[in-house]
Amino acid sequence: MVMTLELLAQRASLHFARRYERPPRWLAVAPGRVNLIGEHTDYNNGYVLPMAIERYTIVAAAPAENSRIRIASGQSPEEAEFSASQTIDRGVPEWANYVKGVVAGFQRRGVPVPGLEAWVESTVPLGGGLASSAALEVASATLLEAVTGVVLEPVEKAMLCQQAEHTFAGLPCGIMDQFAVTLAREGHLLLIDCKTRGFDLVPMNDPGMGVLIINSNVKHKLVESAYAARRAQCEEVARVLGVDSLRELNAPALEAGRGGLDPVGYRRARHVLEENARTLQAAEAIRSGDWPVAGRLMYESHESLRDLYEVSCVELDFLVEQARQIGEGGGVLGSRMTGGGFGGCTVSLVRSSAVEGIGSRIRDQYHREFGLLPTVFLSRPARGAAMV
Repeated sequence: MVMTLELLAQRASLHFARRYERPPRWLAVAPGRVNLIGEHTDYNNGYVLPMAIERYTIVAAAPAENSRIRIASGQSPEEAEFSASQTIDRGVPEWANYVKGVVAGFQRRGVPVPGLEAWVESTVPLGGGLASSAALEVASATLLEAVTGVVLEPVEKAMLCQQAEHTFAGLPCGIMDQFAVTLAREGHLLLIDCKTRGFDLVPMNDPGMGVLIINSNVKHKLVESAYAARRAQCEEVARVLGVDSLRELNAPALEAGRGGLDPVGYRRARHVLEENARTLQAAEAIRSGDWPVAGRLMYESHESLRDLYEVSCVELDFLVEQARQIGEGGGVLGSRMTGGGFGGCTVSLVRSSAVEGIGSRIRDQYHREFGLLPTVFLSRPARGAAMV
């Protein structure tokens, strides 16, 4: 059973007190996120439809007597220590670079950051495509807002955290993760326009429907290099066709320029264009409670990610196929891979009354096929980052 937010906060406070021999003054929390549809579109200035999940990262902290920042984690044996008053560089442990990037972002804005001692606890799965890094970044930024008294505009905070991931973790991610983690509202999905950075809240309040997340518990080594390669391929298509990003491209223009593209670039661009359209259609279907249409679009998204974008893997394909076989009669409306790909999670739209049977059936079938036990959990749309 997953730890509640309240118990996680108590755990973080307890571990902080054991390590630093005093209670924390601040507790900042940020959720993970899952993306219902709109994959590999964010860095192409497209549309995404994520929600925050009921898995959280908490940073407990208290002032230190000097300008040093010490930070430890329940998820790693390695502690990080660095100066808040000097230029911050990447280093080890790797996980602390996400925090360093956020502190550096406050420094660039002329905000003095005092010395701190901190402890991190999290129930967001690491490496599962559920934005564990964004949760840590946004929780850290939310903590620094409380510590410094400088509250950033939410979009600016999300952008600061995205920049931290670019420069300190070396991953050229789009804006979806940090936006969703920062701006999420309970009971709602976020339809984010990654070009304008605007967003609409899409209610998802039907108690009969839920989002089932299945972590394959595999992560193939290709994921980071393939992500960067896909982004470069999309940028090359945009360059060849004379547009700033694939968001500016429509289907007739893509077909007209197909002769000047290599086949791989064409497939990547076609996925992005069609995925943007699917995302807008899915948001409208969810608004109107048309769950079968939303589910069909999720299946189509997975097929496109598998065949055109080529970021799926046998484990994810198996999980989606098992969901499809259960079908609407068994309570599954739609399913797809979510996240960067090559492992991680699937996300499925399911009827709440059937969740237990769906989860146990897929878990058993996956275990028989791959010898691994997937992690299965249901989530409702959760709130975004906050101080506890």
